[in-house]
Formats: sequence, structure tokens, C-alpha cells
Amino acid sequence: MITVKEAINKKELTEFVKFPMKLYRDNPYFVPPLISDELAAFDKKNNPAFDHAEAQFYLAYRDNKVVGRVAAIINWQEVNEQKKSKVRFGWFDVIDDINVTKALLEKVRELGKKHNLTAMEGPIGFSNLDKVGALTFGYDELGTAVTWYNAPYYVTHFEQLGFQTEKEYIESIFLVKDVDPEPLYRGEELVKKRYGVYSKNFTKTADIMPYVDQMFDLFNESYKKLSSFVAVSERQKEFFKKKYISFINPEYIKFVFNAQDQMIAFAIVMPGYAQALQKANGKLFPFGFLHLLKARKSSKDAVFYLIGIAPEYQNKGVTALIMSDFYRTVIKKGVERCIRTPELLENESIHLLWKNFNPRLTARRKTFSIPVDSLSL
Repeated sequence: MITVKEAINKKELTEFVKFPMKLYRDNPYFVPPLISDELAAFDKKNNPAFDHAEAQFYLAYRDNKVVGRVAAIINWQEVNEQKKSKVRFGWFDVIDDINVTKALLEKVRELGKKHNLTAMEGPIGFSNLDKVGALTFGYDELGTAVTWYNAPYYVTHFEQLGFQTEKEYIESIFLVKDVDPEPLYRGEELVKKRYGVYSKNFTKTADIMPYVDQMFDLFNESYKKLSSFVAVSERQKEFFKKKYISFINPEYIKFVFNAQDQMIAFAIVMPGYAQALQKANGKLFPFGFLHLLKARKSSKDAVFYLIGIAPEYQNKGVTALIMSDFYRTVIKKGVERCIRTPELLENESIHLLWKNFNPRLTARRKTFSIPVDSLSL
């Protein structure tokens, strides 16, 4: 018999966080999160996502053993401002038993029906800066710190229950040794002369902080036309400063400004933390933080996390400045691979950035949706 219980206290939420770590204990491609980071994200008092969202966290049990989990989420900003009558679900993990999937998704449906919402979509987080999508290709590729891993049967369960593809994302890798920097350098000089733009590079995290609010404002502006986008709030800016910026080597953050000193483009690249997180196995102490510090300084992987370009400067070549600066940085740091995290398939302007880098497709992932009243459980 399957029972589903809401995880409320710290002990239950810790079980919620640890479940996929147990489920994929022997899987070499699964990257465990830091338990403390996940618990902080679920703290309704401190995570500003809850300023305009609500969430319930559920655990499924059989014989007193956890066999699945899901977060049922409503982003009220999305519902009220974008008029999308949708309940989200994320942090979804199950054993290969469709009855467990049914029991968990019933809780998501209940939340949707309670608020008269008409559709369900997932796996997806609170906002666009959270993890997204179930893997549909790339099960034998190492994940990253900013992606979920899942077995193929998740997708089978969704399809058997009548879910349809909502959004598709792609990921890829290119090798630094395959990059010809000369076209980048030529483009960089041409764009500087034509538009009077310039880039900034950093060596200290403290020097980046005065520009972070501008970066998030530009992020909101450059992505607002995408149908799935929900803007980052002022409190979320502060939260993400604390959560992410300190983990990023400042040399991997690039900003571009116009002649009026307005930020027109940015890129955030993180060192590859996947292997370090596998060694840490969810814990910073006693040795996990040492693995992360080592990766921050000397990882051979660079993970492209966020790129944004002001709409009026898109397709004008300003990315040549970003890519030139990154090339110089990764060569100096001894980086061998550059990894693209999930990019919305419909976002063609982003895909054009990589056309000359000979990327290898490593993963596809999707979110799935269904009308609330059509889900047959």
C-alpha cells in the first residue's frame, strides 16, 4: 500500500532531499545537491521565491520506506500576471512504479483544483533560475550542479498518464581545443569600434557585487519575451547573490557595457562542480567544502549558466566580446571542456552563439503538461 505524506519539519524535508541520493546511489551520472542548499531553498521564511509562490512537499511511502517525492508549486506571479492557470511540480523522483507516480501527482492535482487552476506542468522549479525538465536523452552523460537527473521510466510514466510535451531544452559540450579564437578576436575589435562597447573582467567577488542588480535587470529584460519566463524579484536578487555569486570564480563573470556605461550583455560561467559534488555526497563537512574549493580554483570544466543580451543589441555581435574574454580566461585556467546547461529549444538567438564551436549534443530534457481535469489517476 502506498501512502503519501506532506514533508513539513526539518527531518521530513531532509528525507525529501536525500531520497534521490539513495535512489541513484550507484549511478555514476547522478550529481547530488548539497543538502544544506536544498533545505535553504525549501525554507518558506527565507527563500524569496515564496513571496509570490506556494509549495507543498510530499513523500510517498511503502512499508514505511520512502519510494517517491514531489513538490507541488504555484507561482502566483505566473498565474496572476501572465494569466497562466497552471500548477507546477518539481523535485520529482520515484521508483519504477507508476502507482507511486499516480499517488504523488494526485497531490499536485489536488492543489491545482483547490485554486481552480486548469493545467499541470513539470518537472519545473519555482522560477527560471531553478532546475528544469526531465531527461529524455543523455542518461549516460554526467549531469551538472544545475540539472536534475532521472531514469528513462519517468518519461514513460508521464506519457502513460497522458502528459504531452510542453517545453524542450537542449544541452551540449564543446572542447576548448576545437575553438579557433581568431574570428572571435576580429569580431571583438569590429564591434568595439562600431558600437563603442567595452567589457569588464574581474578577479575579486567584491568587485562584482555593485553590478549584480544591473545584471538581473538585464536578465529580466532580455528573457521577458519567452513564454515560460517569470521575472526575478528584488528579494530574489539578494537571495541569489548570497546563494550563487560566492560559488563562482569571479574570473568567470563577464559584463559588456555601451558608451553610456549601461550594461548591455552578461554571462555567468561556473566551474564544473559535478565531480566535487559527487565526492561531497551532499555534505559540506568534514571534507565536502575542500572538494568544492578545489573545483572552484582548478576545474577542467566550465559550465555556462546564464547569458543575457539587451534586445536592442541582439544580433549585433556583442557576444564576440564575451566569448573572446572567456577564451582568454579558460586558456589561462587550463579548462578543457565548456558545458551548456539547459537552453530552451525555442530560444534560437542563444543557440546561434555556439554555431562555430562544434558543440556535441549531450542531453535533451522536457517539461510535460496536462489539463488538470484530464489526468486519469
